[in-house]
Amino acid sequence: MTKQHNYWTYIMASLSRVMYVGVTNDLERRVWEHKQKQGGVCTKRYNCTKLVWFEEFREIRDAIACEKRIKGLLRARKIALIEEKNQHWKDLSEGWYREAERKNEKNDRDSSLRSE
Repeated sequence: MTKQHNYWTYIMASLSRVMYVGVTNDLERRVWEHKQKQGGVCTKRYNCTKLVWFEEFREIRDAIACEKRIKGLLRARKIALIEEKNQHWKDLSEGWYREAERKNEKNDRDSSLRSE
């Protein structure tokens, strides 16, 4: 039996609405990497840490074709694409990482206490 794969085309954005378009086979992991500023230069430089749009595909070639199509759009059309489903540019991944965020906050507090 063959394993069914899932692929996503997604858009990350900064508070100032700089956008990053990407493709992944693990959306939760990839969004976490963006939030931790791991990987792409765009994420680090422009703080693109909000997941504002995504679409799921069964075939990688379809996800890549979607990514290329979006990258070829004018900025106004990308904004319209996002706002069709996410009018207020909310972070669609909000709440996905509550446990990991709590652990990071605890580690940060512990580190600051040790350095005092």
